[in-house]
Amino acid sequence: MRAIIQNEFGGPLTLTDLPKPTPLPTEVLVRVHAAGVNPVDWKTRAGGGMAGLQTFPLVLGWDVSGVVEEVGFGVTTLKPGDEVYGMPRFPHAAGAYAEYVTAPSRHFAKKPEGLTHVEAGALPLAALTAWQILVDTADVQLGQKVLVTAAAGGVGHLAVQIAKARGAYVVGTARAPKHAFLKDLGADEVIDYTQAEYDRNDIDVFVDLVGGASPDPVRGGGLFVGVPSGVDVVRRDDIRISPILVEPDRAGLEAITALVDGGALRVHVDAVFGLEDAGKAHALGETGRTQGKIVLTAV
Repeated sequence: MRAIIQNEFGGPLTLTDLPKPTPLPTEVLVRVHAAGVNPVDWKTRAGGGMAGLQTFPLVLGWDVSGVVEEVGFGVTTLKPGDEVYGMPRFPHAAGAYAEYVTAPSRHFAKKPEGLTHVEAGALPLAALTAWQILVDTADVQLGQKVLVTAAAGGVGHLAVQIAKARGAYVVGTARAPKHAFLKDLGADEVIDYTQAEYDRNDIDVFVDLVGGASPDPVRGGGLFVGVPSGVDVVRRDDIRISPILVEPDRAGLEAITALVDGGALRVHVDAVFGLEDAGKAHALGETGRTQGKIVLTAV
């Protein structure tokens, strides 16, 4: 099978041929149609991110959308021919930048029927991050106020919609050219972070997707979640402050599918590259100026 490998951190991403994997008991073999590209990918490539958990040769990538080709012994929930999507094995290597992956069957869910593989491949890591923050951790309720930084990015544009689906009032930060995009997604208020900061103390849930933000806007009893660099900020005794690291979550994927099918969640794909152009995809992502997600195609 074709796959993108690197042999050292900071080294080039190289297209090569690797043996097609075989599923172990409880695993499925998935023919990859599309693989989402996330900041953790290029951070790990450079020696940061999840680098400490990887071995060489390394096949990067965690977002997968594709078709089940074979099931291992004991798998009862999926069968060959099923269209699936998921974020298998994270934070250990999943090898999504390839034509095939194997992973535990319960790290996948049925792909939303209304999405292409490219769209579905853009969803798992970013959408699960937003879901696990806003639903599992914060349990956002009707009428609460949610602040999302980098709101037009991969996680951010999905977090805006998930918070709105929970009935929240959503404030997003982004450069001015992206404000119309965020308003179209349902953001109630958008702030150009290059011109001003949010200066009120009335936020119930603050999702910092940039890193290093002050928790000052969070009201007493509220929650500050630091992504991706954790919560090395000034502490406050009157609020919850939490880091988060996304994890494989079939139930979360199924809930995300329900939002997509119900019209409450849509994913924006900013750019699509062939597998052989993974390096170009990383270079674009590292500019920090993309809107939504970048996706690689493997077919």
